[in-house]
Amino acid sequence: MKEKLKKLVSDAITEINATSKEADLLNIKSKYLGKKSELNTLMSSLKDMSSSEKKEYGSLFNQIKKELEAKINSRLDELNNQVKFNFDNTLPAHYSKGSLHPVTIVAKEVTDILKRMGFTVVVGPEMDDDYHNFVALNIPENHPARDMQDTYWLSNGKLLRGHTSTNQVRAMQNYGAPIRICAPGRCFRNEDLDACHENTFFQLEGMVIDKQVSINNLIYVMRELLKEVFKTDVQVRLRPGFFPFVEPGFELDCSCLICGGKGCPTCKNSGWLELCPCGMIHPNVLKEGGIDPNEYMGFAFGLGLTRLAMMKYKINDIRVLNSGDLRRLNEFDIK
Repeated sequence: MKEKLKKLVSDAITEINATSKEADLLNIKSKYLGKKSELNTLMSSLKDMSSSEKKEYGSLFNQIKKELEAKINSRLDELNNQVKFNFDNTLPAHYSKGSLHPVTIVAKEVTDILKRMGFTVVVGPEMDDDYHNFVALNIPENHPARDMQDTYWLSNGKLLRGHTSTNQVRAMQNYGAPIRICAPGRCFRNEDLDACHENTFFQLEGMVIDKQVSINNLIYVMRELLKEVFKTDVQVRLRPGFFPFVEPGFELDCSCLICGGKGCPTCKNSGWLELCPCGMIHPNVLKEGGIDPNEYMGFAFGLGLTRLAMMKYKINDIRVLNSGDLRRLNEFDIK
């Protein structure tokens, strides 16, 4: 074994000395000192040695590790010292101050408002499974409601979530009832792109479960939320809507602040902008979350953060927000 260790050290030092890049040096470190290294494999044989051998080779292994680590660090210092920067401190400074993205600002505002109402912020994976995206939300396989969320399926059998409602059952199973949670995050759908539809957008799931909860509580939360975000009273309306995970279900609209309710391409000339699906949580969803629907009830809503940002900053085309075009984003007065 000593000859094998001697050769290992010799080969390692040769490779370290021949290295001219930091990345290559880190690869060598992983090769000779990492979990899958030959040295680590030899060290694992200590358990089968006698007491005297353990003492001898244990000390030798530690010595080799320290020697190689010191050699690698020394070579890393040499490489760093070879890099020279020519910096002219007499050049004038030219820089532009950046800002947070409109959606990021709105998401922070909304979660802060909901936290003051007693909501807990939770998160979930963007790459999810069929159960949490569909089945747990009362949308079994081959149910026609799946066509409403034509999402992207991946080669590993999973999918990109079509809504943040995937957090509902997870939260119920983790925290039980009563519960108040909100879950902001990015969602994906196979959409035809236009002024108010994108294949990547941001949403916030809100959910309240307790013994005495009604749709009036939902309306109150939404009105107060929008009032604080827009710093003014905002008209809202409920329209009947079908969503398998709520019963009854509604579409919550707010008056279009871009056109003042007169009608524009963003609101499809209706004067109203669809903000979120909502309603009372379906008993089947409560059961999936381990909550007795005979004892508890609740409401849920999927607030469109991207559309909320459009309304707040008067952005008339949703595609601007994902464009990465700083010339367009700099047009908005974002503080």
